[in-house]
Amino acid sequence: MTLRSASPADVDAVDPMITNPVPIRRVVWENDDTFTLTLDIRDALPAFSFLPGQFNMLYVYGMGEVAISISSDPGKKGTIDHTIHRVGSLTTALAHMKRGDMIGVRGPFGSSWPVNVARGKDVIIASGGIGLAPLRPVVYSILRARKDYGRVIVLYGGRSALDLLFRVELEEWGNNHEVETLVTVDRGDSSWKGHIGVVTGLLSYIKLDARNTVAYVCGPEIMMRFTADELEARDIPVESIYLSMERNMKCAIGFCGHCQMGPTFICKDGPVYQLPQIRPLLDKKEL
Repeated sequence: MTLRSASPADVDAVDPMITNPVPIRRVVWENDDTFTLTLDIRDALPAFSFLPGQFNMLYVYGMGEVAISISSDPGKKGTIDHTIHRVGSLTTALAHMKRGDMIGVRGPFGSSWPVNVARGKDVIIASGGIGLAPLRPVVYSILRARKDYGRVIVLYGGRSALDLLFRVELEEWGNNHEVETLVTVDRGDSSWKGHIGVVTGLLSYIKLDARNTVAYVCGPEIMMRFTADELEARDIPVESIYLSMERNMKCAIGFCGHCQMGPTFICKDGPVYQLPQIRPLLDKKEL
C-alpha cells in the first residue's frame, strides 16, 4: 500500500489504489462499540466530494484497510465523517486513535442512493443498527432541498436505547415538522417511552401514498429482506425500493473478489442496489 502526501491532482488520479494521509479532527463515541471519526480533508483532499451511500477505504499504517461508508452531510466541505462499528482488529485500531492521528484514505467508491429519483415523492428511510450511518447523508441531502420532496419518514431500530446512533439528531429530526421520525428498540426498560419491536412494525403507524413513495433501506440483511417484503406488501413498487449491501470489502475495485455475491461485486456494482437487482441473491442462503 502506497501512503504519500496528496496534491490537488490526486483527486483525479487514475490509480484507485493510491492512499492519502488525512488527519483526524474529532472522535465521537455514539455508543459503547460505535464511534464517528471526523477527518480534516482541507489540505489532503481539497476537492473531495461524494454522493450519499458511497464509501471510503480507511488505512491503518502497518495493519491494512477497511471499507467504511461516509456518514456526513455531502454538502459540508472540509471534513468527512465515518461511523464505525468496532468488531475486529482494524476497527479496534481505529477506535484507539485520537485527534491529530493520521490515517490513509482512498475513495470515494461505489454506487449511491438515487436521491433525485425521489423528488416530488414521499420518502421512507428505514434502517437498523449501524445501517443509519450510510443513510444519514440522504437525510441531509433532502433537508437541503426540502421543498422538492413530499413527506420524509425516518424509521430506525436498535437493540436498545443505548445502542441508538445519532441520538441528538434523531431527536432534532423528530422535533422538526419537516421529518417524521419513528424509533423502536428490541428491548426497552422503564426509561424507554418509545416503540418496542422490529423496524417493520413501525410501518403500521404511518399511512402511505404507496405508488408515490421511494424507500431507502439499510441494516442487517435479514432486516432488509423483511422490510422490503413489507414495503412491497404495502404496494410500494419494487423499482422504488433501494437497499445497501454492507458486505466486507477489501479492494473496492472488484479485483480481489472478497465481496462477490453471485454475479455481482458489492464494492464495484453496489453497495446500493434497486430491489429487483438484488432480491434473487438475498433469497440464496449460501451467498
